[in-house]
Amino acid sequence: MIKAAVFAAALIPLVKLVTHGILGQLGANPIERITHTTGWWTLAFLLLSLAITPLRRLTGWAWWVRLRRMLGLYAFFYACLHFLTYLVLDQFFDWPAIVKDVAKRPYVTVGFAGFLLLVPLAVTSTDAMIRRLGGRRWRLLHRAVYLIAMAGVLHFAWLVKKDLTRPATFGAWLALLLGIRLVYWMRGLARSRALARSG
Repeated sequence: MIKAAVFAAALIPLVKLVTHGILGQLGANPIERITHTTGWWTLAFLLLSLAITPLRRLTGWAWWVRLRRMLGLYAFFYACLHFLTYLVLDQFFDWPAIVKDVAKRPYVTVGFAGFLLLVPLAVTSTDAMIRRLGGRRWRLLHRAVYLIAMAGVLHFAWLVKKDLTRPATFGAWLALLLGIRLVYWMRGLARSRALARSG
C-alpha cells in the first residue's frame, strides 16, 4: 500500500509538467522550465533514496528498504527526462555542439558525468543483476551514488551561479545524510575493533 502510494506520488511532478505544457503554462522559457523541474526532481529522488538507510536505522522500521530501489529508479527516470530535454529540445541532436558544450561548460560536464555514472546503477538494480554481480561487488558499484549526488549538487550550483539557495539546501541535506552514514560506519568500526581485542 505504502509502496503503491509512493509510486503514484512520484509521478505527480511529471503529470503537473505535462499538464502545464498542454495548457501553455510553462512560462516564457518552457525548455528552461522543463530542464530545471526534471533536474530538481532528479536530485530530490537521489537524496530520498539516500535517506532510506538512515531512516531505517533511526526508526528501526525495516520496510523503508522496500522503497529504496523505486526511489533510485525514479531518480534515473527524471535524470533521463532532464538529459533528453537538453538533447532534443535544447540542442536538437546537434552532436558537435553537444560535445563542445560538454567539454567547455563545467556544469554540463559534471552533470553529464553524473548521468553516465547513474546508468550502470539503474541497469544493475534488478534482483537478477544483484545475484549475477554478487552482493559485495553490487554494493561497491552502488556506492557511486554518493559521487553522483555530489555531482548533481555541483551541477545545480554551477548552473544557477547567483542564487545558490536551492543547491545549497540540497548540499546541506546531502552533507547530513553522509554525516549520519559516517557516524554509523565509525560506530561499526569501533565495535569491530572492540570485538577483535576481546577475542
